[in-house]
Amino acid sequence: MREDSAGLGAVAMEARITEIIGFSSDPVLAECLHEIEHAGGIEQLVLDSDDVHRRRLRARTDKGTDCLIALPADQPLGDGAVLALETDWAIVVRLAEQHWLELAPRDEAAALELGYFAGNLHWRVKFRGARILVALEGPKEDYLARLRLFLDDGRAVEVSDD
Repeated sequence: MREDSAGLGAVAMEARITEIIGFSSDPVLAECLHEIEHAGGIEQLVLDSDDVHRRRLRARTDKGTDCLIALPADQPLGDGAVLALETDWAIVVRLAEQHWLELAPRDEAAALELGYFAGNLHWRVKFRGARILVALEGPKEDYLARLRLFLDDGRAVEVSDD
């Protein structure tokens, strides 16, 4: 919930966060965030890897919103955690250090299909030679579950994550 912290229409906004809505790797949330991003409504809360283990913290987004975070123990923060979501505005956690899932496609056809698949899911990717690196913006297991078909039939092989 957004509120103006001064109560007088001041520019400084404050978000009180008591739960994680989900992760940007979730297909439904990804689609919502994609639309909001086009309208410039995404705020990023950049955290160090040490901060994601904390349950209570105060931090500021890249657009100046103060976040007062108090999470239950069963809701760990992580890269891609969606902390606030409205029709035109969202706060998403980004780790200062990005982790990547590296995949090696079997051949050119598998590479093309894997790239198309990643694009449809709006995954951020980069390339290292013939390998595709997928930015982990949620639990690694979520990505591996979505890629299961590629991994099970050998069209792609998980190389590593860094």
